[in-house]
Amino acid sequence: MRSDGTSLYATRDLAAAIDRMDKYNFDTMIYVTDKGQKKHFQQVFQMLKIMGYDWAERCQHVPFGVVQGMKTRRGDVTFLEDVLNEIQLRMLQNMASIKTTKELKNPQETAERVGLAALIIQDFKGLLLSDYKFSWDRVFQSRGDTGVFLQYTHARLHSLEETFGCGYLNDFNTACLQEPQSVSILQHLLRFDEVLYKSSQDFQPRHIVSYLLTLSHLAAVAHKTLQIKDSPPEVAGARLHLFKAVRSVLANGMKLLGITPMEFRSCCPGWSAMV
Repeated sequence: MRSDGTSLYATRDLAAAIDRMDKYNFDTMIYVTDKGQKKHFQQVFQMLKIMGYDWAERCQHVPFGVVQGMKTRRGDVTFLEDVLNEIQLRMLQNMASIKTTKELKNPQETAERVGLAALIIQDFKGLLLSDYKFSWDRVFQSRGDTGVFLQYTHARLHSLEETFGCGYLNDFNTACLQEPQSVSILQHLLRFDEVLYKSSQDFQPRHIVSYLLTLSHLAAVAHKTLQIKDSPPEVAGARLHLFKAVRSVLANGMKLLGITPMEFRSCCPGWSAMV
């Protein structure tokens, strides 16, 4: 206790940990904070052990690095509200120059979804513990390994289903998927469970991010060569099911990262060239 009668930071964390165990009987309790708190949590966990709580072994600290150079129009001190507003504003400005944007029912919602995806992927691409320099320009690139690319890939694949789904989903033969592009996608899809397990073990979302980006690049290549229109029905159906599987895995992976997949392609000139 302090001289003024207030409790120490460590004291409150000890009490909170004990209370959570009593309430939830957790299997694992994970603290996610900046890496400056590493020593603090080492001490808290050690004190819990000294106090006789064996479950202290099930407490883990997952530290993250510092984001450098993030500024908004309001100045150097950055608040989450400012960042979210800036994301939407910048994305709306990018979309304003694209003709198809006016076709959207809710461009603000689209801008928010794409912008948040851009921010999350930028943050999760590397080791959580690593510091990195923030760049608004890099975040909103539509080409390359960005959240914008993931959103547009998902939207494009959803568009394929909407366009061809009624005619081909019931007539297909998966044995038709012999092309190298198809095989590469199928092999990559098989790795999804492995990647999820790896991320669950080391608490690093970058494995999922890397997997989804590679999947999106494979889909972009396949989209140029695996035609659905004017192909024999069983071939077209097989290819459509392949792209549907890609979209499903992509959507599930994005949701695990906290991203809401976008279904309407607001703007993405040259999508198939994003490789």
